[in-house]
Amino acid sequence: MLFGKSLFQSVVERLAEEAEEAQATDESTAFRVSGLSSGFVVEGVEHAPAEAFRLDAYLALMPDPVPEPVAEPQASAEPVLPDHLRRQTIEEIAEDLDLKAEDDRETLSEKRRAFARRNHPDRHHPDFRDKATTRMKVANLLVDEAIRRRGPG
Repeated sequence: MLFGKSLFQSVVERLAEEAEEAQATDESTAFRVSGLSSGFVVEGVEHAPAEAFRLDAYLALMPDPVPEPVAEPQASAEPVLPDHLRRQTIEEIAEDLDLKAEDDRETLSEKRRAFARRNHPDRHHPDFRDKATTRMKVANLLVDEAIRRRGPG
């Protein structure tokens, strides 16, 4: 027993005193990072080394950068309608597909994919997408009809 107290009581009192001290220091140094010594703090701008002043003086003597001339945006020319999008009739689209009576299901599917690669609406200017969509719809109908006529297999 220490000074008339039990060992447990003295430890509890010591921990309470340390907690009070820690709270007092936490409130006074709330802006500091715990564990970071003041030796790591960077000097402020008012304490800049002489090299920085020399660099600033050197850069002050340099001419201002010349801005690059900005080219005026040219008015975009009207998009030209591709020749294949002018062909909108069923006969012209069938001719572009080159459908034959002896084409089998695989050949017809390949012709459909090739036609789609050339004519898909996403590959054309927005002004011409309606025409491309029409061509795609008609071509798909023609290929579907050819497959139906060909029969199963």
